[in-house]
Amino acid sequence: MSENPALEAHEHREHAEHAAEANNPLITRVSITIALLAVITAVIGSLESLGTAGAIIESNKATLAQGQASDQWAFYQSKSIKKRLDEMGAAQGGPNAEKLAQKAVQEGKEQAEIQAKAKAFEAKRDEAREAAELDEARHPRLTLAAALLQTAIAISTIAIITRRRWPWYAALLLGIAGVGVAASAFLA
Repeated sequence: MSENPALEAHEHREHAEHAAEANNPLITRVSITIALLAVITAVIGSLESLGTAGAIIESNKATLAQGQASDQWAFYQSKSIKKRLDEMGAAQGGPNAEKLAQKAVQEGKEQAEIQAKAKAFEAKRDEAREAAELDEARHPRLTLAAALLQTAIAISTIAIITRRRWPWYAALLLGIAGVGVAASAFLA
């Protein structure tokens, strides 16, 4: 695919205008078809690029959420250790036993809050992973669709050169297939 789909579409439009001047109905129809296929190819190419970017962004979100969840679980573990030490200190008795017992209860409450945060980050991670996988799953279909449309454009050019209808019909079928494959990327 061209690096600049807008420039490519402009070039195809110029070819269509030139062919229209030749006053041949077949060439005019094929030229219009080429221009439409070029626009559709540019749109699908843009969707492909957006999907790739979306997959990267969602993967980054998943990685960040996993890091945040890991941090919360580490904090949870530290609270667990502190709670256990306070429980052991309270069990030994002494002047600080009541204070240590209360501290152990507080550590337990804080652990529950930390655990909830960790699970929330894990849920965010899972959502981001699912979104990334969906974007990644669309990519091959959009790539195939763009290739079919580009092939249709090339075959349409053969119809202009040979002034025969069959390459144009083949190009139309490839174009329809390309649009169908692109649509299936979003319907599957």
